Amino acid sequence: MNYKLSALSRKVKGEQTREEGKLPGVVYGAGSKTESIILEYKDFDKVFQEAGASTLIDLSLDSKEIGKVLVQEVQYNPVNDRILHVDLRRIDMNKPLTAMVELNFIGESPAVKAEGGTLVRTIQKVEVKCLPKDLVNKIDVDVNVLKTFKDAVKVKDLNLPAGVTVMGLNDEDVVVTATPALTEDQIKAMEEAGKQADLSKIEMSGKKKEEEAVEGEEGAAPAAGEKKSEEKKEEKKESKKQTVYKKPPD
Repeated sequence: MNYKLSALSRKVKGEQTREEGKLPGVVYGAGSKTESIILEYKDFDKVFQEAGASTLIDLSLDSKEIGKVLVQEVQYNPVNDRILHVDLRRIDMNKPLTAMVELNFIGESPAVKAEGGTLVRTIQKVEVKCLPKDLVNKIDVDVNVLKTFKDAVKVKDLNLPAGVTVMGLNDEDVVVTATPALTEDQIKAMEEAGKQADLSKIEMSGKKKEEEAVEGEEGAAPAAGEKKSEEKKEEKKESKKQTVYKKPPD
């Protein structure tokens, strides 16, 4: 399926573009200059939901076809998950590229079905290298081969399309396996371990507070200037704990 997006050149800041209900972005790569663009929010959201980040998209800028692009980065509002800014990367169809491709797990493991085990997906995405024409938006992984809890699908077992190579992983890295269901004794042991860990934290916390109280009683009272200095340090510590949202680029 072919996906298309239309964009307009942008000369205003991203904030103003968002206020107008549009989506700001940039397009770059393949030896071309970086250009600021405006996209229709609904159009991009629809294409991105269907195509993802590993499908080539035909982009037109100011009604002129400029070639294929990939969605390189999408920035979201941390409060409402609304898209704030997108980066589109131009693709040279004659040069190999790298992209993240999702693994699509299909079928049903006999070990899970018959023994009540659990399917454990160790790897969800893989980085691939290939020519643009060979890029796929997903790689199917058949879990029907997991007949026992000793079976595993490894990177070397992936059914890769011709011309596609997995990057950054070893052939023996496990992609998916089936593990036995936990017994009641195992679950109870895990619960007990969790309770003991919580009690240990409570005891340590209480002990620490007692030690601090003793130190406060025995130590000399700090001067007024020193007290203010300590308060300032604490204020700085608290300010570092706050999550600061970084404004997206214009």
